[in-house]
Amino acid sequence: MCRLFGMTAAPRRLKATFWLLDAVDSLERQSVRNPDGTGLGTFGRDGVARVEKQALAAFEDRRFAVEAKHRESTTFLAHVRHASTGARTVRNTHPFTKDGRIFAHNGVIEDLPRLDEELGSYRAMVLGDTDSERLFALITKHIDARGGDVTAGITGAVRWIADELPVFAINLVLTTDTELWALRYPATHELYVLERAAGTQLEHVGSGGTVRVRSGDLVEAPTVVVASERMDDDPGWRCLAPGELLHVDAGLRIDSSVILDQPPTHPLALSDLDAGAAASQLSR
Repeated sequence: MCRLFGMTAAPRRLKATFWLLDAVDSLERQSVRNPDGTGLGTFGRDGVARVEKQALAAFEDRRFAVEAKHRESTTFLAHVRHASTGARTVRNTHPFTKDGRIFAHNGVIEDLPRLDEELGSYRAMVLGDTDSERLFALITKHIDARGGDVTAGITGAVRWIADELPVFAINLVLTTDTELWALRYPATHELYVLERAAGTQLEHVGSGGTVRVRSGDLVEAPTVVVASERMDDDPGWRCLAPGELLHVDAGLRIDSSVILDQPPTHPLALSDLDAGAAASQLSR
């Protein structure tokens, strides 16, 4: 199953090395089970989105290790892919970026011709083959139709999909240079959030009890982290409710609400998926 990771410390810039490389269940470790692609999305000091991705597992990608260790940003979005729709190519590797937003998704949406029809002219922003990039294009269409309101755009897009298309799961994370959104829908896969106050130590004790890894950056600043699974032993991890959309604003204030309180009109079971898609959605 693809794994999502998002973090914001806005307006402060810092590194996410602990979560990407060093935590008990870091994204690099998760990539052993999700080997079809790795991507990292960040923002420069000028607020411009920067996405670096390869159709390789993170543990095999030396560039990912370098980027994860040194990249600074106000927000981060990382993804390790287990392909469900589309070949193992860079174009199909998450995250995707458009209009100063970075996006990644875990799940399966079917009837892509119907989705293409709904996209209209926004189909032109889809460069690959995935349902995920199409979902991002539909969200972009709805954001534009609502005058740039990202929360309303996500809500409108996923409500349309839940009503009109066969859905197995729509878990997503979207970031700008100062804000973060995360959605879990429906109850198929878990998605967790962790709020960390400044001054909280991060460390990983190795199996021999002697190896410790700490992150000074993350100790000094409050952060909000979103991930597909609990990445360490912190008791503060909370699983989002099915249909819950979480928004972290530029001041690290959190607002969340259930925007979808019913299952999809056309729910997909694991047995409904083809072999490749089904394998990609198993929790391992």
